Amino acid sequence: MPHEVTPPVITDSHGRLQMAAGDVSRLLRSIGGHWLHLVHTGQGGLDEDTVAALTIELAKLADRIDVACIAHSSATRD
Repeated sequence: MPHEVTPPVITDSHGRLQMAAGDVSRLLRSIGGHWLHLVHTGQGGLDEDTVAALTIELAKLADRIDVACIAHSSATRD
């Protein structure tokens, strides 16, 4: 069974929603994992190739978010 990810809801002083980048990348990966679970268990009537392609793209996006955060974090330490 996939792990459930519940990102915290944080608002700034203007009421706009904010979310930690790590939570966003975890959420993207968990969505793809959930879709794959549905395909492998025969639930949802999802097309396996489409789910695989979308899951890969979500993982790439999550990777880009992680890399950008690492770069930002490294730059602020210098």
